[in-house]
Amino acid sequence: MIKREPNMIEDDKFDVESDRFSTVEIPETAHKISIDSWFQAGVVLTSGVNSVFVLGYSGTIMVNLGWIGGVVGLVLATAISLYANMLVAKLHEFRGKRHIRYRDLAAEIYGRKAYYITWALQYVNLFMINIGFLILGASSLKACYVLFVEEVTMKLPYFTAIAGFVCILFAISTPNLSSLRVWLACSTILSLIYIVVASVLAAKDGMNAPPRDYSIHGTTASKIFSIIGASSNLMFAFNTGMVPEIQATLRQPAVENMLKALYFQFTIGVVPMYAITFIGYWAYGASASTYLLSNVSGPVWVKAAANISAFLQSVVALHIFASPAYEYMDTKFKITGGAFELKSLTFRIVARGGYLVISSTVSALLPFLGDFESLTGALSTFPLTFILASHMYLVANKSSLSSLQQSWLWLNVVFFSCMSIAATVAAIRLIVVDSKKYHVFADV
Repeated sequence: MIKREPNMIEDDKFDVESDRFSTVEIPETAHKISIDSWFQAGVVLTSGVNSVFVLGYSGTIMVNLGWIGGVVGLVLATAISLYANMLVAKLHEFRGKRHIRYRDLAAEIYGRKAYYITWALQYVNLFMINIGFLILGASSLKACYVLFVEEVTMKLPYFTAIAGFVCILFAISTPNLSSLRVWLACSTILSLIYIVVASVLAAKDGMNAPPRDYSIHGTTASKIFSIIGASSNLMFAFNTGMVPEIQATLRQPAVENMLKALYFQFTIGVVPMYAITFIGYWAYGASASTYLLSNVSGPVWVKAAANISAFLQSVVALHIFASPAYEYMDTKFKITGGAFELKSLTFRIVARGGYLVISSTVSALLPFLGDFESLTGALSTFPLTFILASHMYLVANKSSLSSLQQSWLWLNVVFFSCMSIAATVAAIRLIVVDSKKYHVFADV
């Protein structure tokens, strides 16, 4: 077991409110670090990009932006996201130390308050993403169920409970991010199954369908809010909010290896996501669903296989995005035993099970997927990936940056701050509107 030794970060950033220099203790980690290859990290990142969420991008992004806005938006979001993630990756060994958590890095640069603010932002981000995976996992199970049952009696909340239970079993049996090795291969195969099936069946439907409607519907005000929400979804699609945590698993040289992993993610890794997003919108236009497999027509067994694959992949992907929360709990309570050692097993049942029960309950209460994507992007993806990344890099490297480079980074901070505020308002409005249309524990 390789551990990060406890240390004290001596922050040299002046604390204006307390008029003194602040320190923050960075605890050791109970999880393995510094053992994985760049390729494994690249597969982890690609699993996030091509997770079951891709089945919704035709409906949540393209329908609200149209062809021009959607294509341009996806290309720009890819480039901007790569740039922002590279900024964070380059700061991993700032001041000669490895910062294995996002909040550790923020504390090293800003001080104690930033540690807790970043911690809160990141866990809101990951919690919201996990809610999305549970909603999509439940939706895929229900979609498979209705293929074989004429009289549908089970509602979506029941499938959410099933999805949550399976995720609990997986979380209990998989101690940390590095132990996902074989599951990453399975996740990749599962992703290819539902992406290929959805793309082929959608393309077949598109070739046999009459001309589609690609216009953006709604009033002027609703279009504006929908466009802002879709822009937030664009940023959500490419970013994990946990670059330092994934980078912590890499062997040295950690910075160079993480950059390789990011290049892999944003080149080869985005191709399947682009394909299914564009094909789905081309085939169904403005009627594209937020879960593409509900649009396609084809053999029942093929659609069932795709839905089961989507469900299983959502279980693996949720574990990736929940791993920072698991690492925090394991480290705080010093859980370092083997996967099936009684103490560690009992702890994971209680801690991880409790976390996923809460997540599943929230997922069942408000199963509005597109709204949660928008809110996640607004509240946490923008601040973590773009605002904080640009400002951290600016502060950490200010003495070596040209005035033009500093101006560019400040422009990013200001622009994405405005986008975050606007996207938050748009996302809350969408949730309020949908809450009026649907009751809690709705069967959507």
